Formats: sequence, C-alpha cells, structure tokens
Amino acid sequence: MTTERKPRPRIIRTKLPMPTQNPEDRVDNFAEVPYGYNEAEAMLEAQRCLKCKNQPCVSGCPVEVPIRDFITLIREGKFMEAAAIIKTKNSLPAVTGRVCPQELQCESKCVMGRRYQPVAIGNLERFAADYAREEGEEIPELPKSTGKKIAIVGAGPAGLTCAGDLALHGHKVIIFEALHEPGGVLVYGIPEFRLPKDMVKYEIEYLVKLGVEIKLNFLVGKNKTVDELLNEYDAVFVGSGAGAPRLLNIPGINLVNVYSANEYLTRVNLLKGYLFPEYKTPVKRGKSVVVIGAGNVAMDAARTAKRLGAEHSIIVYRRSRKECPARVEEVHHAEEEEIEFRFLTNPVRIIGDELGAVRAVECLQFELGEPDETGRAKPIPIPGSEHLIECDVVVISVGNDPNPIIPRTTPDLEISKWGTIVTDRNTGKTSKKGVYAGGDIATGAATVIAAMGAGKIAAKSIHMQIMGIEEAEIENI
Repeated sequence: MTTERKPRPRIIRTKLPMPTQNPEDRVDNFAEVPYGYNEAEAMLEAQRCLKCKNQPCVSGCPVEVPIRDFITLIREGKFMEAAAIIKTKNSLPAVTGRVCPQELQCESKCVMGRRYQPVAIGNLERFAADYAREEGEEIPELPKSTGKKIAIVGAGPAGLTCAGDLALHGHKVIIFEALHEPGGVLVYGIPEFRLPKDMVKYEIEYLVKLGVEIKLNFLVGKNKTVDELLNEYDAVFVGSGAGAPRLLNIPGINLVNVYSANEYLTRVNLLKGYLFPEYKTPVKRGKSVVVIGAGNVAMDAARTAKRLGAEHSIIVYRRSRKECPARVEEVHHAEEEEIEFRFLTNPVRIIGDELGAVRAVECLQFELGEPDETGRAKPIPIPGSEHLIECDVVVISVGNDPNPIIPRTTPDLEISKWGTIVTDRNTGKTSKKGVYAGGDIATGAATVIAAMGAGKIAAKSIHMQIMGIEEAEIENI
C-alpha cells in the first residue's frame, strides 16, 4: 500500500510590491507615496514567512519585535492581535514600518532571502499598525504605579520609546520637548509624503494614554538644567538628538536662498511652508534647486523641492551611485520623480547675483580612488573640470552634529571629541549618576530605529536601577 504524498506548497519568490502613487501625479502633492497593503495582500505576503524556529530576523531588529509571531497572526487574519504583539516591543510601529531601513536590518537576516527575496517585514508591520489605528486598538492594562518619576529630554524617537517602555513598568514619565510639537525628526525632518504627520500624532497620543506627560516649549539647559531635573526625578534620559546642521566651508555659503536641509525641511514640514499663505512660513520655491549630499535627508529635500514646483531638482554627490548612502527605495522613488543626479560632482563655491542671491554653483568632477577610513572609495578631484550648475536655491545636506546645549550646561557629563554624550551602549548610562542618554545625541546622526533601540536599552537600565533589580533578575524584565 502506498500513501499519496502531499504536494509542497508553491514558494512565492518575490515580495508583493506595495502599490504607490503614480510618479507624474505625486510630484504635485504631499500625500503619502506608498498606499500600503490591503488585507488580502498582507495575508498573501505573510504566507511567505517560513516561521523559522530560531527567528534570525529578530537579531536584525534594534527593538527585538517578535517578527515571526506577528506575521503568523497576519497570516491567520488576526490583525489586531498582530498589532498588539508588535507594541509589546515597538512603541511606534506605524513610523518604523515606513522609515526603518528593513533591508539592512531584519530583512537582511530573513532565511527566505538566502535564495529569494526576503519577506516584506516592514510592509507587514506598517499594515498591522495602520489596521489597528483604523479599527481602534485598546490600551493594555497598566501596572500599579511604582511612585518613581523619570524625566525624558526630547520627544524624538529615542525619548518616545524610552518613555513608552518606562510607562509600561508603572513609572511616571514626563517628556520635556523644546519645540511646540512632539516627535523630533519625525515631525520636522521627514516629509509628509514619506511619513504622514497624523500617523506620528496618533502614535504619540497612544503613549499619552499610557500615562506619559509631555511638556512642550521647554528647553532643558535653559528653562531647567539636567542637574535641576535630577533634584526632582529619580532618573533623567537625554534624547535631544543631532539637530545642529553641518555646513560647507566654501565661498558663498551665506548667500540668500542657501539653506541647511534642517531649516529647509523644518520650514516645509513642521511649519507647513508648503501650505503658504495658509501657514505663515514661506520657503523659497526655486525653479532650479541644487541639493548637496545623497543621504535620505538629501532625497527628502530634493523630492520636496520638486513638489514645491522646481523644474529642476538636482542631487550633487561626490561619489558614485554605488556609494550613495540613502536607502535604495528612496533613491528609486527620487529617480521615478525625475530628480536629476550629478554623481562624482562636488561644489567648490556658490555664486551670487548683484543682490546677493544664489544664481549658480561651481563644481568639480571627481573620480574614485582607493577606499578611505569609511570603507568607501575616496573621491579625487579632476583638475580643470570646473563647471557651473545654474540654480536659485541651494540646500546643504551633508550631515548634522549633536545638539550642544545639554553638554554645555551639564557638569560631570563626559563628552566625546565629536560633541556626543559618552554612554555605555549596553545600558545607556553616562558618566553622571542617574543620567542616561541615547539616540543621535550619543551616536551622532543615525536612523530612527537605532535611536529607538537605544531608548529601549536605557529604559530597561533605568527601571533596573530605580527599582533595585539585580543583573541576575534581568530575564524577568
């Protein structure tokens, strides 16, 4: 007697593409570009997960989301349960599902990716978070108050994550935010078409429902120092970010209509400059805009300029496309929107007109040599390759430095030569007792999810310290 063998299920080798706005349409609006999966699409993509026993994908996630478990729930149509299990580890899944570089983190560890395309973990996380928001998710039962109070400096990704985790332990958490809206880079830096602000607002409102209090327009280092907060709170977490823009040391940097990417994007995003005159924050709508740099922020600036009406939005980058630091998806979307790329090109001066306004950027062509200390091929200028790019707006996007206010006003706080707060990366502890730090203020400018991971590490360490929990008990936290 022979038994009939069941056929193996067909393996879907490629990710299910996420539907997006047509490029010709989206350059005329600030609406979100990807539409997200519907229920059927999410369940179909979830079927690609192999449900690995050892879950290597989790090792690539800075906040250790139980990826296999939430994808399995999506596969079964249990969408609210999937969102709930994500939020046991990740306070901001609607955000990370949109802006996290999954291709370098969780998806890079996906076993399916060894032979085929990895499971679209980020797309599925976004789906679950959006579904829960639309259907009305419940707030988890909160523990009894511990009577402990923690001050969080900065309502960016690190601070929000640290606050959420501490609130779930029963602590009273107060966030002090210098701006008039919470969210940090999520509201002032990342454009609406990539991260809708109502998503950020919802995630923050969820934290408020957990008991987190947010004090706005409060600049720690000016209104109160860290030392003064330590007199009132059991611990202080500093997540003040890297909001000081780097500029180029070239002639013409002070001409009219030369912006740092921080100012340009803050005017458009946080201050709603794209809705002028409804919002009274004008921003120059150039016909030809040159953006210097090729990271995610540069892509945001160039794509924003296009939506503000630029006929030519040009990325100038001294290395090749291969070395481009922006996410592949962001470069792809920029190319679809006809952003012009001038690779192996770098400015040497900005030229103004008789009124002191930008009229052109003088650039040099480069070639690539041997790798430098970053591991990327070193750009070498080609003599005699000077040329002009005519433009009326220049946006400098070559990185940011840590916010200097707290380092300058906090004695006994060890600061690195780069201006970052020195921390133990395993605990978030600083050199000052009771003070913890994480995110860009400790590492320099990095990703949203890296900052969230640092906030999570610090929250665990703070909880252990203020509750007197020994290292041997850490498994139970």
